[in-house]
Amino acid sequence: MGEQSSELFKASDYYSPRFWPMWCVLGVLRLVSLLPFRAELMVGRMLGRLLLLISGKRQRVIDINLERCFPEKSLHARNRIKTECYRNIGISMIEMAMCWWWPPEKLKPMVEIEGREHLDAALETGRGVILLSGHFTSLEIGGRLLALSVPFQAMYRTQRNPLFDSYLFTKRSGYLVNIISRKNTRGLIRGIRSGIPTWYAPDQDFARERNVFAPFMGIATASITASSRLAEASGAIMLPYFPLRKDDGSGYVLRIDPPLENFPSGDDLADATAINLSIEKFVRLHPEHYMWIHQRFKTRPPGEAPFYP
Repeated sequence: MGEQSSELFKASDYYSPRFWPMWCVLGVLRLVSLLPFRAELMVGRMLGRLLLLISGKRQRVIDINLERCFPEKSLHARNRIKTECYRNIGISMIEMAMCWWWPPEKLKPMVEIEGREHLDAALETGRGVILLSGHFTSLEIGGRLLALSVPFQAMYRTQRNPLFDSYLFTKRSGYLVNIISRKNTRGLIRGIRSGIPTWYAPDQDFARERNVFAPFMGIATASITASSRLAEASGAIMLPYFPLRKDDGSGYVLRIDPPLENFPSGDDLADATAINLSIEKFVRLHPEHYMWIHQRFKTRPPGEAPFYP
């Protein structure tokens, strides 16, 4: 299973004053889970507006990302994307309540899967499947909804707060086949080879890993080469997968695109470019749903000035 916090805690430790604020957050989420769906969306949007007001430094990261990625858009258009992005981040936090406490029969009517035939065809080959995705605001709810009809495993990163880390790990374990630490590559490959579809999102800046500078949103972007190694070692088919929150508030669409062709190709730069363009395609269609708060362009090519102050 996944790797949790390096600190060792007994159950009783989580009741110390250190964790009371997180218990309050979890309690509020539990109460929110009792609300109707549209009411939850409203609460999420309000939370997003609050985050927009208090996140000065993080706003600067979003402003830089949007200015670099959409130089053709006006400041007004980019600010609209930023505002909607924050609202969607707020909604994503509320959606955790749905993931954790809504029963399957309540969730199933809210989701439709587009391109399921691509997944079925890939599984029939017996090669294994990697569901290539990006860090979109519907990431968490998308995983919960996909698990209703497609058993799959996912990679996991330890959270800073040990109580939240333990709670998130436990809840995800309830609906995922397996949760794999990013450091456990062998376990990940074993799962893929056994026929378990695997959620995978490489669109972050992993400066300590082997990277090539491949284009993403028109920018030379540090992109890990581990994706090629993973596909090569497991023999898996790489299927682009993107969860989308419907704008009309009626539910969600899980989109599965045809597999990446000739992947891995033996050329790390070509493979990283193919992955980035796959994610970019969806980002350009729905920019307000992407996690612009990440410093995606922090690592720059040698000699190039940093993007972020």
